[in-house]
Parts: sequence; structure tokens; C-alpha cells
Amino acid sequence: MPNNGQSADVLTVGVDIGGTNLRAGVVNSHGEVLDSEQLPTPSTAAALDAAVVNAVKCLRDRHPEIAAVGLAVAAFVTEDQMKVRFAPHLPWRNSAVASRLEARLGLPVLLEHDANAAAWGEYFQGAARGAGTWALFAIGTGIGGALMMNGEMYRGAFGTAPEFGHLTVMPGGRACPCGKRGCLERYCSGSALVLTAQDMIATGLEPNSELAQEFAAHPEEITGRHVVRLAREGDALARLVVKDMGTWLGRGLSLVQDVLDPELIVVGGGVSSDADLFIGRAEKVLNRTIVGAGHRPAARVVPAQLGGEAGMIGVALLAGQRAEAGMARED
Repeated sequence: MPNNGQSADVLTVGVDIGGTNLRAGVVNSHGEVLDSEQLPTPSTAAALDAAVVNAVKCLRDRHPEIAAVGLAVAAFVTEDQMKVRFAPHLPWRNSAVASRLEARLGLPVLLEHDANAAAWGEYFQGAARGAGTWALFAIGTGIGGALMMNGEMYRGAFGTAPEFGHLTVMPGGRACPCGKRGCLERYCSGSALVLTAQDMIATGLEPNSELAQEFAAHPEEITGRHVVRLAREGDALARLVVKDMGTWLGRGLSLVQDVLDPELIVVGGGVSSDADLFIGRAEKVLNRTIVGAGHRPAARVVPAQLGGEAGMIGVALLAGQRAEAGMARED
């Protein structure tokens, strides 16, 4: 577990690279974000490298004492945390990302799966403090997953566990960027809100709703933000879309509960800021569909406390630990 024993003057940069946006923040030893930059995530590997370098350099111009950089990536990361094997929503493939960026920045660079990074943040100072066996669902463009047991991250035999978002929940269902069909994140994520809204409009549900009337002619213009805003305003179709997402999340949580039996499930990621719209529905579905429903305890389901900053904070703290260990060896 990251500790708060870092020297007060060690600042690190955490870069959270999502499928839609890249956010970089200067983080101190207490996990506080002191400064940040945000830009869209580029679609090519070279442009993504350049975007990370530019974001870090901008922050370093304002904070020259930065000692290390951590990247939270939606990807399979090698055990040494230096290379990206595969990233469903990013252009890196079998890529020595850390070494390339270290050469361009002159700083140590560490990689961590974005959900694991968010889990470290939540465990260090968020909703999972003191938890023993617990899981994180990081819901954004897709779904990232993390599992911790007694302060240790569970990574599996080859460093890729757990991929909750790519559990097949609808055989032959919606195509997923990972190459499979019917993955959970195709029905429960920011992008899934759009897909579900488009499907419901096409089938004629709630034709008099504002969501249907506004986007019937141009459904490709719908965004998750549109759906959430209209759901909060009471739009009938938007509320059905959000309810559907809560149902699918509950089914996913039920699978995790049956296999791993965690005491706590934290719902984080970019969509978690609107968790109040769907987390209650998800918990009801979880409790109704687990094996032995009504005769066994189930995990508490709570929203993340650090919101969209969890991954950025967690990976910055991990990078700080590595940087401080390196300084200690040099001494």
C-alpha cells in the first residue's frame, strides 16, 4: 500500500490516460493534486507519446522539482511496469512506453493499469481505507477492474487480472473494441449510455421524450452527458437508459460477488460522479441475483470518494514511492 512517508518535497506527476481524455496532475506526498492539465486522448501512438510529454513539460515548467511520472493506462502492463502489451481503447501495442518517455523527459516513468492506479488512490485515502478483500469497478469509456486482498493488488499469473469489463454478459451481443462481443462494458459504461439510447430511440420507446425528439434524426450526436443531464431533469427515455445501465452493472457485480466474494465494491471512474442515478438499482440487482440470495451477505456498493482523480493520485503515489526508493539507494 502506498504510504505517506514520502518526503514532503517530493512531487510527482500522475497521468491518467483514458479512452477519451488524458489528465495529468502534480501530486504531493499526501495525495493532494496541486496543479493539472487536460487534453483529448490522441488516436496514434506517436501523438499519444507527444501528448504525455507535453503535458508533463507544462507542469514541470510550473513545478521544476517534479521527481517522477506515473501513467495510469487502460491496458495490459508488463510485470516490470515498463511496457504496454495491449490497450483496447489506446493505440499502444507491445510498446516500451516507459523507456521512450524516460528518454524524452529525463525522469523515471512507471506504468500501472488505470483501475489498479485508481484502487491504490481509493485504498490510500478514499472509500476503501481499511478494507480487506474489495473490488473496484472504474466506469468510464469502458470498465476497468481492480481487486485488492489485505493491502496487496491481485494481478493474476500474467499481470492482466481482473478484466471485469470484458466478462461476456450477452453472447453475440454488441461488438467490443477488445475483439469480443457482448462484453459488460458495452452495456454498462459511458459509451454504453450512448449505445443504449440509440437502440431505444430506434425501437420507438418514449417517442415524446426530449431525448428522443432531440436526437431521433441524428442519434450519432448523442453523448453520455446528454443522457445524464436529461435523466436528472426527469426525461422518461433518459431515465430508462440509466436504469438499464444500473441493471447491467448489478449483473456484473453479481458475477464478481459469486466468484470473489468481496466485502466492498467501489464504483469509480468518470461516470461515478453520477453514481447516485444508478448505484441503488445496481445494488438491488446484485442482492437479488447472487447465488444464495437472501441467505448470505453481499458486498457494500459505494461510490468512489476521489472521483475522476483516483487514478491520477494513485499512480503518482506509486511513482513517488519508486523515486524515493531510488534516492535512498543513491544515498
